[in-house]
Amino acid sequence: MTDVAVAGGGLIGLAVAWQAARRGLSVTVVDDAPGTGASAAAAGMLAPVTEAGYREEPLLRLGLASLARWPAFAAELEAAAGRPVGLRTVGTLVVGFDDDDVRQLDALHAFQLELGLAAERLTPRAARRREPSLTPRVRGGLLVSGDHSVDGRAVHAALLAAAEATGVELVRDRVAELAVDGGRAAGLRLAGGRTVAAGSVVLALGARSGQLPGVPPLPVRPVKGQILRLAGADGLLDGTVRALVRGRQVYLVPYGGDRLVVGATTEDRGFDPTVTAGGVHDLLHDAIDVVPGITELELVETLARWRPGTPDNAPLLGPSSLPGLVLATGHHRNGVLLTPVTAEAVAGLLAGGALPEVATPFSADRFRRD
Repeated sequence: MTDVAVAGGGLIGLAVAWQAARRGLSVTVVDDAPGTGASAAAAGMLAPVTEAGYREEPLLRLGLASLARWPAFAAELEAAAGRPVGLRTVGTLVVGFDDDDVRQLDALHAFQLELGLAAERLTPRAARRREPSLTPRVRGGLLVSGDHSVDGRAVHAALLAAAEATGVELVRDRVAELAVDGGRAAGLRLAGGRTVAAGSVVLALGARSGQLPGVPPLPVRPVKGQILRLAGADGLLDGTVRALVRGRQVYLVPYGGDRLVVGATTEDRGFDPTVTAGGVHDLLHDAIDVVPGITELELVETLARWRPGTPDNAPLLGPSSLPGLVLATGHHRNGVLLTPVTAEAVAGLLAGGALPEVATPFSADRFRRD
């Protein structure tokens, strides 16, 4: 019997497992293909300020708290894994392509200032000085020096190495069912017939978290995103560029020396894995409008995956309605950003502590009906 069984070996599941093992707990992670879900598609933006949304102030505070943890988290992870995670701390530039886009930028900037966030409005010329590859047609910019990025796939590989080095057992099998005994989560039943008995179970199955038999009803749904990866981008961009192009959003995130992520669509289409011609066209069209040099790059990968969405776009953290079952899911667009704070909060809870104050607004209780 293990102290903790983690259902899901993506970024969140592995980070929780690693942090729990560092606290002296025995941990088993179950996933038949770790890192091939949303973690494989993530662009790696650490951008709570540029992601700030109206009426989402608690999520903003959680994101800022996690962003503050990222430098130490990355350093500890690299030391434990012996490999880099590609943390880039050069900031994020948001640009608008036409007058309507610039009006949206102005509204975002006003909201950021109202919340006391650090963001600098830039003229078109200043934006192009910051990123010379931008088209002269850009009408304005917004610089958020504190919003960074990381290579999501490199983080996953490092977490896998660090977790196993810390004694976490990885079982490569599909989780078939939550084992419940006496009204309490008691482990995981696997597709291969084995049962992993555990004192506590962590649900970190991303968009499929609400579909596992035995789990109480959870408001987690798949939100499809199509994403592109390009090669040959060395020197094209210094940092992340997020753009509004005739009302549509596109982001361009450099990583790995000469690579660039372009994403991402947002579609409520269930678990549809299709990469569509229209999705690829829209992403490339908008990205090329903003950075014309993209036309010379090699398109090396197209991918569709599913963000774990919730009704308020915020995660589910902490105890569930079923004793013994702990939630670490529903991170929607912010899974990479929220990895450190989620891992710390959930591992601390598993080790006998309480959720930190910044995480308490994200209990599943907020969706229960009286």
